[in-house]
Amino acid sequence: MGDVIQLLPDNVANQIAAGEVVQRPSSVVKELMENALDAGATKIKLIVKEAGRTLIQVIDNGKGMSPTDARLSLERHATSKIRNAEDLFQIKTMGFRGEALASIVAVAQCELKTKRAEDELGTLIQVEGSETKKQEPCTCENGSSVSVKNLFFNLPARRKFLKSNAVEKRHIIDQFERISIIYPQIKFLFYLDDIKLFHLEPGTLRQRIVGVFGKNYNDRLVPINEETSLVKLAGFIGKPEFAKKKRDGQFLFVNGRFIKSNYLHHGILAAYDELVQTGYHPSYFIHLECDPESIDVNIHPTKTEVKFEDEKSIYAIIRSSVRKALGEHNIAPSLDFNRETAFDEMPKNRDIVAPSISVDPSFNPFEKESGSSLGKLSGAPGKPNKTEIANWGSMIQKDPLLNQQQMNFSSIDKEFVQQENHLESSTLNTDSTEIDPHQNRVFQIHGKYILSPIKSGLMVIDQRRAHERVLYERNLKALALNQGKSQKSLFPVTLEFNASDGAMLQDLSPELHLLGFEFEEFGKNSFIVRGLPAEAAQENCKELFDELLATYKENEQQLELKSHVNIAFSLAQKESKSMNRVLSNVECSALIDELFACENPQTTVGGKPIISTLSLDELNNKFN
Repeated sequence: MGDVIQLLPDNVANQIAAGEVVQRPSSVVKELMENALDAGATKIKLIVKEAGRTLIQVIDNGKGMSPTDARLSLERHATSKIRNAEDLFQIKTMGFRGEALASIVAVAQCELKTKRAEDELGTLIQVEGSETKKQEPCTCENGSSVSVKNLFFNLPARRKFLKSNAVEKRHIIDQFERISIIYPQIKFLFYLDDIKLFHLEPGTLRQRIVGVFGKNYNDRLVPINEETSLVKLAGFIGKPEFAKKKRDGQFLFVNGRFIKSNYLHHGILAAYDELVQTGYHPSYFIHLECDPESIDVNIHPTKTEVKFEDEKSIYAIIRSSVRKALGEHNIAPSLDFNRETAFDEMPKNRDIVAPSISVDPSFNPFEKESGSSLGKLSGAPGKPNKTEIANWGSMIQKDPLLNQQQMNFSSIDKEFVQQENHLESSTLNTDSTEIDPHQNRVFQIHGKYILSPIKSGLMVIDQRRAHERVLYERNLKALALNQGKSQKSLFPVTLEFNASDGAMLQDLSPELHLLGFEFEEFGKNSFIVRGLPAEAAQENCKELFDELLATYKENEQQLELKSHVNIAFSLAQKESKSMNRVLSNVECSALIDELFACENPQTTVGGKPIISTLSLDELNNKFN
């Protein structure tokens, strides 16, 4: 048997290495901008087209490179940052592995122009898939310009698995924000598809945060500053009252490098204990400076994770520093127990009249309820007819998701057909006197679950998830048929978003308009809202958009849904939250009608169960 082990060709080895460093277009943006920072640039310009698929270009006014250095910079493990293994524990620069440019040129068509201030001419190098096509002198500005074109042109499988342009653009914007925020002394320009998305002039950290996230942030920031022998901590934290349901505006840096640390993130949140309600997240922009020898930034290819030598102490310092900052700026509400305010608004020159009590002498609590009109289930369509009810069982049995729960849907079918006369009388606007409560076989518990006895046992429905499924399928129908209903606002509302959310809103505007949203762009990252979907007309406009976008992002990362499915699901999730409340019998019955008229009443879009059953055998076993 002959030898089977052989060295890989350089171009194949580079492509394998690129798989770790260049995961998506935003990875290229990160590496190129970090190189510009290491070159001492005071001005960095980023140009992106078609979410990085066509072009990613970074232009800086840094030190530039000689012709020899320019050529070597494209080779693997060629770096000016380290000379021996000990240097790995004293990293003070952003890039140091010597893999970034080599990995990028292995999977793209690249052009490098660079010039030092002392040189008369610069150097032009064109590389395609690690193969140098051209190297010659050129005229160019001092500094470097790296153009990355047709990313993954030689790896069609990798290019195919890139996400949509909207997703990739948001990743690029996130990466730009992470770098530009912590370097407020540097001027940054960002052009996205020939539109100037950011123009950030040098300034203070507060000015940079406001420049990135909008002027509304100026009044939300609380300064934090602490210095110990272990770490120096500086930056800003958000006031508790401005905490949001989405986790944005949370940035943690170590020695000028953005990092992710669930452990330290928990320490920051712990400082907000009892100041922020459950499910809400405060913003923070915290920079830690510590001895490079006390951390390891070489544990992950993307360098977004670091290992601290004494992580527990860092956690304690962060928690106490955030808590101290909140206390020093009187964030916690204070009460003046010596001042009585109950009569502050008493009208003057008016006689005080004793309250009167009125009693209805005809009321009898032992008689059936009369004369009360039950509210309409929000946005509920017409209930299914006899044919639809009769088809519930057969429709459910065809769905493979439902069979996984081993539910006896034939019994549900029969049970609902037997109750059809009752259901038909329980229309959404029906007066409660038309229903005999002794015959009603639908019950609600804890404002959360709907119970209905069936022939085989007991059926339990999660009412919020049921409403979510109903709204989701209705939204899909509105998108397909352009049937979204809008309610005009009496006074248009102007909303301002950060660049990431603004770009997302532009991308989603076609689907949102089909669902009943009426808005238009009004300047940079600002929009005028003239109408909302009829079901959401009473919502706070800004909160509605913020939660909708946050939910969309979360679904995008966890479920990888198509855009139109995600927007329909996200809006359904937002609107169904109001369903965790006490429902009347009529509303419960109507919700059941709507649920079983859906194509898949068994599970949510995220795969969570909506319906569960307890068989008679299971119930009997609980009492044996």
